[in-house]
Amino acid sequence: QVQLVESGGGLVQPGGSLRLSCAASGSIFTMNDSGWYRQAPGKQRELVAAVTSGGTTNYADSAKGRFTISRDNAKNTVYLQMNSLKPEDTAVYYCNAIMQHKAYGPNFSYWGQGTQVTVSS
Repeated sequence: QVQLVESGGGLVQPGGSLRLSCAASGSIFTMNDSGWYRQAPGKQRELVAAVTSGGTTNYADSAKGRFTISRDNAKNTVYLQMNSLKPEDTAVYYCNAIMQHKAYGPNFSYWGQGTQVTVSS
């Protein structure tokens, strides 16, 4: 089993910054693609940013230029640095990671429990 634990959410004023962390633990052989998603009230969950095991990144248009996703493979941890936050960034942010439990084994998708980000003055 694998557990993803997110941290770093909270209340921030417009224009402020937050750094989210997602630490994976458990039976991990390798962490493949990973990403951050968010879900605002009444809306569908959407991709914010993703990063491959090799470091290639992909961002939603709303996140480009403001958010940076990164990862520490040695720690099985993924980060999301969010700058210039706007009220419309308010949502629950979820971490997702694709894991292998053994060499040449199948991939499994795991989700964290979510962390609330509220941008308000």
